[in-house]
Amino acid sequence: MTRVLIVDDHRLFRSGVRAELGDSIEVVGEAEDVESAVKAIAELQPDVVLLDVHMPGGGGQEVLRRVLGAGSTVRFLALSVSDAAEDVIGVIRGGARGYVTKNISGKELTDAVRRVAEGDAVFSPRLAGFVLDAFASSEAPSIDPELDSLTQREREVLRLIARGYAYKEIAKELFISVKTVETHVSSVLRKLQLSNRHELSRWATARRLV
Repeated sequence: MTRVLIVDDHRLFRSGVRAELGDSIEVVGEAEDVESAVKAIAELQPDVVLLDVHMPGGGGQEVLRRVLGAGSTVRFLALSVSDAAEDVIGVIRGGARGYVTKNISGKELTDAVRRVAEGDAVFSPRLAGFVLDAFASSEAPSIDPELDSLTQREREVLRLIARGYAYKEIAKELFISVKTVETHVSSVLRKLQLSNRHELSRWATARRLV
């Protein structure tokens, strides 16, 4: 049976993933941030790590850097709410074997975990093109100072705002409170010097973040 470690900073989401995997996958442990993830991987030696991209302490890319940089052969499958090209490409370049989004079904996730354990690369259908394009191109991605000024969580909120999500829907999607969503939106508006969510949507669409 494939042994899996779940790494995500939301306890309710970790519990949901554990339930979805059921008895067909052995969940050997959970971790909520970079430090606990690195420690758990070293102690538990799972076959596959289900890795969230955005977490306290540096995120999924930092986990990949520290674990794979130390010579570990564990395989990583990114599982994230984000489907942004920069996130997908970043963790794949960091050494993850696949990337799936959190709207995946339990059956699809179980299949993805098994395939990664066997050495396959697995991507949600829409994301595969990002990876192919990135590795087919020799050009480095352009630098966007305004986008770079946003935190990963602010980018997630911005992307959902641009898709027409209400604050309550964003809170549910990201497992955060409505008040926290409002705080992130205010921060994004201030950093980008925009006035309202309609301007945010246009800004995000122009940068193909939607």
